[in-house]
Amino acid sequence: MMTPRLLTYLLLMLFPIVAWAQGCPDWPADKARDEITALQRQISLWDDSYHRLGQSLISDELYDQARWRLEQWRGCFAQAPSAADNPLSSARGSVAHPVPHTGLEKRVNDRAVADWIQARSDLWIQPKVDGVAVTLIYRAGRLAQVISRGDGLFGQDWTTSARKIPGLVQQLPEAIDLLLQGELYWRLEAHIQGETGGLNARSKISGLMNRQHLSDADAAGIGLFVWAWPQGPADIRQQLDSLAHWGFVDSQRYSQPIGTFEQARYWRAFWLEHPLPFATDGVVLHQSQRAPASRWQASAPYWAIAWKYPVIKALAHVRQVRFKIGRTGRITPILELDPVLLDDRQIKRVSIGSLKRWQALDIRPGDQVSISLAGQVIPRLDQVILRSYPRVDVAVPLASDFHHLSCWRLAPACEEQLLARLTWLSGKQGLDLPHIGRETWSNLIQAGQINGLVDWLNLDETELATIDGFGDRSSARLLASLRSARQRPFAQWLTALGVPPTARNNLAGGWHALAARDTQAWQAEAGIGPGRAAQLSAFFRDPQVVAMSETLRAAGIDGF
Repeated sequence: MMTPRLLTYLLLMLFPIVAWAQGCPDWPADKARDEITALQRQISLWDDSYHRLGQSLISDELYDQARWRLEQWRGCFAQAPSAADNPLSSARGSVAHPVPHTGLEKRVNDRAVADWIQARSDLWIQPKVDGVAVTLIYRAGRLAQVISRGDGLFGQDWTTSARKIPGLVQQLPEAIDLLLQGELYWRLEAHIQGETGGLNARSKISGLMNRQHLSDADAAGIGLFVWAWPQGPADIRQQLDSLAHWGFVDSQRYSQPIGTFEQARYWRAFWLEHPLPFATDGVVLHQSQRAPASRWQASAPYWAIAWKYPVIKALAHVRQVRFKIGRTGRITPILELDPVLLDDRQIKRVSIGSLKRWQALDIRPGDQVSISLAGQVIPRLDQVILRSYPRVDVAVPLASDFHHLSCWRLAPACEEQLLARLTWLSGKQGLDLPHIGRETWSNLIQAGQINGLVDWLNLDETELATIDGFGDRSSARLLASLRSARQRPFAQWLTALGVPPTARNNLAGGWHALAARDTQAWQAEAGIGPGRAAQLSAFFRDPQVVAMSETLRAAGIDGF
């Protein structure tokens, strides 16, 4: 087994770009050169921190995606990798592995896994433990040396720290010489990968093992999963029985024979959704037949593959930053993204949440960001991964221009807030007008039939007939829905207009009685504090709201 970072490096040229990778950017040559150089520089920083310092500055799945994107961009602009682009340049140690650590080929979809299974027999499946790979050497039954994976050929000597780990078998029950390969992992209590993810468990192990001194408490939290006995028998069941006899029980406990793709899919889903003592990032499929240990290389073998879990974080390229203005004037920055797949969903945009957060993050077109799904449903921005230079100017609306009492009518920059007001007015929380939504209001605005929030009250068949897309049937249905608004009660109309939230019993008495209240009178009402009282007083005294009330009174709307 191997780290995803080495896996990606070894396999970049062997497989097509995965589903989240998009077409080539429309960049001039100098822009492409700058973007590729910046991404390469950032990846080199991550590599050095991870392999030399034992510190993971980015999740492995985002790292993998960044490497894929770098390779894609190079292909788009015919740029060869630089000589410095070696993710393992700081990982290579001074101690040679007696048997090289092989890699794992990643199969990127169900069909590729099914094809691999169909062409083989005597297969086994195991969780792909998310830890740090090592070689363990026993001489005369005693643990003699532990070597970090390094670059697969040479690693660091971790023997001193390894001797303190109670989860490692220090003395075999037999005085034999033995060479094993496996994964040091951080012990987790009833860990469910599908719910809590990897929890940076790999980074924790890497950091601990790279320290000068490993404390007893930290050592007690480390376990071992043996996944290869290079010089062992070909029969996997015999291997597992022997490993369990020597004390390496995880290998047998979490290995299952399979014969079909359906069985592999079952175990993959089972280990994703059920408690395990370690973090995982997929499963590994093995066949019993394999090459002799003398022929192993630090590359992907033919006898095993990795089938990773769907990513829970995606690296997304920002195409545009736009600002959505809501009914109450709230400004919500939206990132328009090159489409990415996340848990089998295509994501094209993500909300930043607030103007203040956007200002703090300063995200611009060309930046690369990490996104995930909140509650497995809503796209969520996690962090900025890489900034694009030079910075692209973004037209940002002034927060002071938009508020509860702005944009009752069309004016420069007001269309979006007015459209949001109209959508609220006709929605279930407003007048509950059937067959009318944002698109209908937008068509009416574009056709010049609406300039204010209640202009639609006087629409007729003749006016609708001039609008493309409104036939006799749709026009009749629209007019019937609009006319039904006249029968809605007064309190429902106030809510539809956007009165600040308050209890309905505070809105009794009709428009003139409510408009006569000042701030103190509103505050005397049950459940209304000073802030809400000021908002209510301002609403009923706003000149444009007063003008709408006159329009509604003239139209015969109850309460006005």
